[in-house]
Amino acid sequence: MSTVTTHVLDTALGKPAPWVTVRLEHAIDGAVAEAETDADGRCSLGPDGLPAGSYRLVFDTGRYFAITGQPSLYPEVVVSFRLAIDGQHHHLPLLLSPFAYSTYRGS
Repeated sequence: MSTVTTHVLDTALGKPAPWVTVRLEHAIDGAVAEAETDADGRCSLGPDGLPAGSYRLVFDTGRYFAITGQPSLYPEVVVSFRLAIDGQHHHLPLLLSPFAYSTYRGS
């Protein structure tokens, strides 16, 4: 399993958000991986066993809102997080609407 996974849910439409491009970046080294959410709004990023450190997920929400015809305030959402232990799995869902978002550590 990939070290980092995500699930994007469009809370305004009440359904998963497909077609969201998500980039995993290491705080110092830059881009690690990129993927697009599937029909269920899910994707996996990065190799197994990422080293501990600071990372961020960059969600291209502007593209998603353009595809779905929704006006929005946020062209991208950036979620910064820390892997405390080498190889530790993190599932970071994004709850998204055109004018708000939230995230949490899932399982």
